Amino acid sequence: MSRIRSKDTKPEKLVRLFLFSRGFRYRKNDARLPGKPDIYLPKYKTVIFINGCFWHKHEGCVKFVWPKNNAEYWAKKIEGNVSRDKRNYAELSQMGLKVIVIWECELKKANFEFAMEKLVRSITSQDKQ
Repeated sequence: MSRIRSKDTKPEKLVRLFLFSRGFRYRKNDARLPGKPDIYLPKYKTVIFINGCFWHKHEGCVKFVWPKNNAEYWAKKIEGNVSRDKRNYAELSQMGLKVIVIWECELKKANFEFAMEKLVRSITSQDKQ
């Protein structure tokens, strides 16, 4: 697990590169905000989390399968991640920020353009998600 990155992952870099190319300016992993969002767009009062399907329990995704070995440890670990995520999202929403979650599986080549256009619409829309 020591090789698992918590920031600057390939999916994060892809999304950041896309946003920057579209003229969006952002902060990375802003420690002043709950959960240190992967991307914070102050102008749009929006935070973006790019979640790994396994680590954040993406229900219904082929990338999320409960491990067979050491199942008790993994259940506690993953459920802890999910409950922490919910707390952070709620706190950020209470602060008046729009919270957007992008899943790792949405960034595959076949879906990338669609996912990024949806992201841009979500960022620029006035309503909170």
